[in-house]
Amino acid sequence: MSEREVVHALLDRAGAGYAAEAGITVADKPAPLFQLLMLAELLSTRISAEIAVAAAKELISSGYRTPRRVADAPWQELVDALGRAHYKRYDESTATRLGANAHMVLDKYRGDLRKLAEEAGGDRERAAELLREFQGIGPTGSDIFLREVQDVWPWARPYFDERARRGAERVHLPTDPDELAHLVPEDHAAELAAALVRVALDDKFAEQILSEAR
Repeated sequence: MSEREVVHALLDRAGAGYAAEAGITVADKPAPLFQLLMLAELLSTRISAEIAVAAAKELISSGYRTPRRVADAPWQELVDALGRAHYKRYDESTATRLGANAHMVLDKYRGDLRKLAEEAGGDRERAAELLREFQGIGPTGSDIFLREVQDVWPWARPYFDERARRGAERVHLPTDPDELAHLVPEDHAAELAAALVRVALDDKFAEQILSEAR
């Protein structure tokens, strides 16, 4: 199986990222960018990705789609929404961080994270630094955000973080981000990155891809 065939198998089996699983259609618009920020914060806690994604979906379906809506929400309502998704070990502290981050988006970026991109000036490292200014978002959270947003922020592409590159190595693909990007159309880099992360995290899935490649 060629490298492109491996990529095709990866995209066919696991090309949906965390954002898609949470019901977020990533776009260069204020609401979905904020929703992606919430998701990155939820995924940064020591809790399963499945529960974090469910929590993001519950928040969004409950109407918490914009920084203003989250900033104005009673703290207990956010706690309750997280609880409905079984995000219970960290529900209170996470609700506090979600509110604080919503206020920061409003105060620093006037409710629009495209202004964060403008401040970064096309520099991915600077964008990561700015993302890490939000509460609860460290290197893992900034990686998740930039990995998922790269197809709508072309200057951030290709963004294959350490976890995605580790997945690439496991299925015998190149680990250089530029080489990986050349294996997919420009608007599918995020999907490939998501699939490679799954390879890195799921031994059985990696074995399935490798068995097809033999």
